[in-house]
Amino acid sequence: MTKPGYSIIIVNYKTPRLLADCLRTVFAQPTSDPFEVIVVDNASGDDSQSLICTEFPQVKWVQMQYNAGFARGNNEGMKQASGDVFLLLNSDTLISDNAIGNCYRTFITTDYVACGVQLLNADGSPQISGAYFMKGGLNHLLALPYLGGLIKFAGNLVKVKKPSLMDASTTIEVDWINGAFMMVKRTAVDRAGMMDEDFFLYAEEIEWCSRLYKIGKLAIFGQYNIVHLQGETANETFGSNSKGYQQLYDRKGFQIMISNFLRVRKQYGAGWYLLLLCSFTFAVPVYFIVGLIDNLLHLRNPFRHFGLASKLAANVGRCWMYAPKMLSKKPWFYKVL
Repeated sequence: MTKPGYSIIIVNYKTPRLLADCLRTVFAQPTSDPFEVIVVDNASGDDSQSLICTEFPQVKWVQMQYNAGFARGNNEGMKQASGDVFLLLNSDTLISDNAIGNCYRTFITTDYVACGVQLLNADGSPQISGAYFMKGGLNHLLALPYLGGLIKFAGNLVKVKKPSLMDASTTIEVDWINGAFMMVKRTAVDRAGMMDEDFFLYAEEIEWCSRLYKIGKLAIFGQYNIVHLQGETANETFGSNSKGYQQLYDRKGFQIMISNFLRVRKQYGAGWYLLLLCSFTFAVPVYFIVGLIDNLLHLRNPFRHFGLASKLAANVGRCWMYAPKMLSKKPWFYKVL
């Protein structure tokens, strides 16, 4: 049997239809490069395995015994992979124009340790595919109501470099790559280590890239693109209908907050983590008070935002409950389902 040049690793949790759509596009690639597909199932408990393995018998199915999340699932896939290049691919992606094969052939001719492609929404508009580190993870403050808008306004005034790469058409070096499509060389993983298994979902690829970044450069190959149905897999898991990662008011928002705080703690240390947590805490009364004034000025119900403000307050309060664990730096699985 021919050794695969690259191994595609897809973590599945109760999304067999999305996964099947993704795999149809993967196997429709007109590539001559040998590759393998490994699906790691996080104890879906549904018809995922029978549906996928019946239609795609060439897929290697790896069954986890619990919902292990993104980092642990991908780590298990990498452990069982044979290729010299790993592609971490979301199940809510659709491949066209041989993007995987073209990306792989370009990638192996470069010194980059990891790369991504341009992600697109279903309507063809661009998504954030890569980004740049902002000291202390201060970019997370941009999601906060009112306070985030003020910070963004101030940043624009002083012309602070935007942390996100929204639209790339050529090869552009970045600090970290969106985990929906992330191609990494095995030699780089051997040196930097696998994903941090303290993470359940969100921000794990950023922390991983911070370690990969220490041993080599990362890039987005904007000349290749795929469709990413952003948030579909997580929304089914969390019962959320929000898109992206800026919504902080439900269970998905709580997981995003916890994971972002964890990433900042690991990458930048306790001081930056506490500064970020205190900033989120300060944003709660700001939301209540400024929101009330804003509603009065616009002749709206002055208390219309109190429901969301209360949910934000509850999520921030829960984040404080995890502070002793994060400050201790002891291993912990930060799954908050």
